[in-house]
Amino acid sequence: MNHSSFTTYKFGAQRGATLVEVLVALLVLSIGLLGVAALQVSALQTNQGAHVRSQASVLAYDIADRMRANRAVALAGGYNVLYTVTPSGGALNELDLQNWKAALTNTLPTGQGEISLVGNIALIRVRWTDKSGTQVFETRTQI
Repeated sequence: MNHSSFTTYKFGAQRGATLVEVLVALLVLSIGLLGVAALQVSALQTNQGAHVRSQASVLAYDIADRMRANRAVALAGGYNVLYTVTPSGGALNELDLQNWKAALTNTLPTGQGEISLVGNIALIRVRWTDKSGTQVFETRTQI
């Protein structure tokens, strides 16, 4: 048999990617980027929630300090207030509560606060609403 009638082909290394390989790579990359974007959104939401909770804490401790500065009136119940009530008047405790309620409203989404006193222990509750529903920060402190 004459070998000259057969053509032999030598296959070299592949030099390029096929269109299918490129599309698969783009699909994998797209899925990865969507995952990263979802993680970023989740992190931002968690960070926002933590920020609001820390603001609620600061506002609760603010009114506690105001109560300690006006201790006699605080121990007499002058700072007891419900969520839905904002005192009117010009006495120091009433001004403190007006300013505190305004700060709650301006700082927190639908922010409200209430204070009750048992003996010399103040129970301060700060309430607001976010995407997760109604949230409450509560602290007890000695006056």
